[in-house]
Amino acid sequence: MGADFIVESTVVPSGAGDLRAAVRRPRSDRLVPGLVFVDGSGCGGIEEWGGWPEWISECGAAALVHDKPGCGKSPGDWRTQSFADRAGEALAAVEVLRGWRGVDRHRIGLIGWSQGGWVSLLAARTSPEAIDRVVTISGPGVSMAEQERMRIDSWLRRDGVDGEDHAEGMAWVDEQARRLRSGEPADQVVDARRQYADRPWYAVVTQATPTPATAEFFARSMDVDPAELLPALTCPVLALFGGDDDSVPVFTSVARIAAALPDVGRDRHGIAVFPGADHGLFTGDPRPGIARRDQLAAGFLPMLTAFLEQ
Repeated sequence: MGADFIVESTVVPSGAGDLRAAVRRPRSDRLVPGLVFVDGSGCGGIEEWGGWPEWISECGAAALVHDKPGCGKSPGDWRTQSFADRAGEALAAVEVLRGWRGVDRHRIGLIGWSQGGWVSLLAARTSPEAIDRVVTISGPGVSMAEQERMRIDSWLRRDGVDGEDHAEGMAWVDEQARRLRSGEPADQVVDARRQYADRPWYAVVTQATPTPATAEFFARSMDVDPAELLPALTCPVLALFGGDDDSVPVFTSVARIAAALPDVGRDRHGIAVFPGADHGLFTGDPRPGIARRDQLAAGFLPMLTAFLEQ
């Protein structure tokens, strides 16, 4: 605990049981806004956030982080969830933060990374009265099925997989999506693709769905589309991207978010792309002797601070 911040433990109630959580807030004589962190894909415990709670608190906000189910020291299994389940957890965390000492109960928002962007938008659509604002960091403006297809295409080309191998890999991407969408059991789909395990495209194509459990998770929410969520939002949205992000279709996302957000031209919302920044808004890999905060995209934290103060 630093001199200018207070860190306290708490829990977020969920269907899986109480999820371990922590709130970091600035020491202040006035009420501060609050942001609930919404994690990206895969497992995630509160220790894995690195310096993010500190950096967000520097912007003048209280930050709540929590384990995903089955991660860290919390019960459950995130792989059994849907985006709707994750949105429900985010809203439960909002209510925890809303009652926190020193936090302005009328200024509670969500900040979602990558997959957490979809979840944050869904939560704000589900319970608009509960969410004051949403920040997405590398949150795609397309569905998970479309984003994953674009990512795989990009990564295969990056790795030099082309010609017939590239075509075969992308054909399997489409086949897997079709079969999962039709309701075919995920274990059958995973078994069927194992015949291609020796192909040069296999590792990239299966990276996000390596097991039946992760394929089932993908199937539950693969068609959640931000274009259907954004027009109904009543709160301001700040959508941020790294220009060098090869996991998200950045410029397609920017165009679709801009087209779907209501009042996008009236300064309620913000969309920004930081040149040279990656999926995490860093401008380089970790380097000895350089603070990771100093590798964040220039202007990101000031922009977030201004958005929270508006």
